[in-house]
Amino acid sequence: MIVFDRVSKVYPGGNTALKNVSLHIKKGEFVFVLGHSGAGKSTFLKLILREEKATSGRVYVNGKDLTRMKEREVPYLRRNMGVVFQDFRLIPSMTAYENVAFAMRVTNIPEKKIASRVPYVFSLVGLSEKMDKYPDELSGGEQQRVALARALVHSPQLIIADEPTGNIDPELSLEMMELLSAINSVGITVVVVTHEHELARHFSKRVITIDHGSVIGDSQTHREEEVGEVIL
Repeated sequence: MIVFDRVSKVYPGGNTALKNVSLHIKKGEFVFVLGHSGAGKSTFLKLILREEKATSGRVYVNGKDLTRMKEREVPYLRRNMGVVFQDFRLIPSMTAYENVAFAMRVTNIPEKKIASRVPYVFSLVGLSEKMDKYPDELSGGEQQRVALARALVHSPQLIIADEPTGNIDPELSLEMMELLSAINSVGITVVVVTHEHELARHFSKRVITIDHGSVIGDSQTHREEEVGEVIL
């Protein structure tokens, strides 16, 4: 599903965000990508989304080489992904329903399909009664679930959650992770990017730890590297 093959990313000015990283996340896995602020997690995420290109090495998502992908192909890549951002990124002038429906309309999905699919994903995240509410009428946890519904609406093969619990209470954080676990149980790959060690420890999932641009730990390998990379 996701393969990093000796990937490095150096930004203009010489800031090295990732150093010779190799790893493999298989289809259907649930993986925490853990690291402090500035460790390289954001760059890791941007490379998967093809918001950035690797300076060296290869990045593959679902068999596609992102380092050689043409710009016109990027939107099709992202249609197979669902992303939940820390700041939710909901449109305040749209209801919860409209926020999720909009994600389908921009890809020219027929209205009939939207009308059936959107209520279904709201039922999955437990918000069927809140579809007509505007974002400012919803709690932080409810806004997060709207963002998750939007991520699910295209039936993606991959869900990426970027610091998904950063703006909600600890109790709601566990609820969000349990919801993501349930999504993962039906075969969807889930990658959670976070700095919260306790949250990762609470769930018996694979944990990849990034520090200063290098993968220094991977719970799947049952060993830790002092520096450098983990190759699976």
